[in-house]
Amino acid sequence: MAKLFWLEAVLPLGIIAGMLCVMGNAQYYIHKAAHGRPKHIGNDMWDVAMERRDRKIMEHYSAAEN
Repeated sequence: MAKLFWLEAVLPLGIIAGMLCVMGNAQYYIHKAAHGRPKHIGNDMWDVAMERRDRKIMEHYSAAEN
């Protein structure tokens, strides 16, 4: 039984890993619910400019329909 002393660490490590997964998934689903799409990780200036351009195009298109 003395050879299995490392099993004492498995339960806390499992709990910590599980909570990290829960927190990450909660953040993903909360962001998706709030914004309607998954978070784009690593946005740079180009991505921000393209999102702004797309938003303007969609606003112009929706205004033209009405």
